[in-house]
Amino acid sequence: ILFVGSSDVYKRQAVKIDTQYKNAVVHVNDASRAVTVVGDLLNKKTSTQYVSNIKKEYEVFRENFLKRAKTKSYTSIGEARNRKFKIDWETSNITKPKELGIQTLEQLSLKELVPFIDWSPFFRSWDLHGRYPDILTDEIVGEQATSLFADAQEMLQEIITKQALKPKAIFGLFEANTINDDDISIQKKGKEIGVFRTLRQQLKKREGIPNIALADFIAPKETNKTDYMGAFCVGIYGAQELADRYKLKEDDYNAIMAQAIADRFAEALAEYLHKQVRTRHWGYDRDEGLSNDDLIKESYKGIRPAPGYPACPDHLEKETIWEVLKVEENLGVTLTESLAMWPAAAVSGYYFANKEAKYFGLGKITDDQVTDFATRKGITKEKAEKWLHPNLAEE
Repeated sequence: ILFVGSSDVYKRQAVKIDTQYKNAVVHVNDASRAVTVVGDLLNKKTSTQYVSNIKKEYEVFRENFLKRAKTKSYTSIGEARNRKFKIDWETSNITKPKELGIQTLEQLSLKELVPFIDWSPFFRSWDLHGRYPDILTDEIVGEQATSLFADAQEMLQEIITKQALKPKAIFGLFEANTINDDDISIQKKGKEIGVFRTLRQQLKKREGIPNIALADFIAPKETNKTDYMGAFCVGIYGAQELADRYKLKEDDYNAIMAQAIADRFAEALAEYLHKQVRTRHWGYDRDEGLSNDDLIKESYKGIRPAPGYPACPDHLEKETIWEVLKVEENLGVTLTESLAMWPAAAVSGYYFANKEAKYFGLGKITDDQVTDFATRKGITKEKAEKWLHPNLAEE
């Protein structure tokens, strides 16, 4: 069984299932590493030792996880809401977007996206760890990283020249208010068109430290102030077809390279679009002058979390993004049964503009919030538990 994804959620899933499955259960951060893992598993000389090492590693992980869990205590969802992150909405600056509504962008240049590429995750996808560009001169992996990067640049230029990949994007900027403490109602001319359900931290904290939910960054309805929120999806088309052409030539290396570059373009497009939103379409930070390093460090004003992120691990909210933006109809990006995006080189999420908005980790939540979430969302508790399973405190 192979779990693919950079979130710790996937590793915890693998670690849990490992105790119930005699064969290999493996977690990898990126799909491009899957080939190496499968090779190790199929190799008769390495398979037994590889599986043994993985099981030992996961046993240690479980023991350490249980030790940490025993020291934590949680508060009720009601008390957590009383300790929410508080913004003074009387003085907080709210900028109305210059362009409300939904926009689709298809005439995008790959060349224009290149400066927004963060190359560090590219090397991690090949199991080379280090930050770009320092990794190129690393004493241990520098030579291998330099060779890999040269191959990537060659393919990158070929892709741009032949327009082998097609970037597309859709985003929407809407009127918004928090309702029922943890939900965000988005509206068009005052009429509700969707509701995003957020989750709140429940770890018991010392006095003065808030229990945060994303809803805290949007003005509550009772303030009688109209706030705003955005949602987006970007996709890179043609990666699978390009990879398949290499596979027909039995060139797995370049097939993986093509997909890895497509992933970098997808993240770059998300970064590029967010900058356009901040400086033009929403315009709440028109004079922003950040370098690519600043963007990688997320030094911009506002945040861009996505379903599956630590702040909002519930992937079900992708369905709401798809409904509000009509993503499948307008962009062609679809959701699988497991709510993964297709094409795989795609990114979706939210835009929050408040200067006090920040990234955070939800952590574990208790049964009362699960019940409350299911009621608010209009789903069964069993369905809520399924999707929130990695964040359940009882585990």
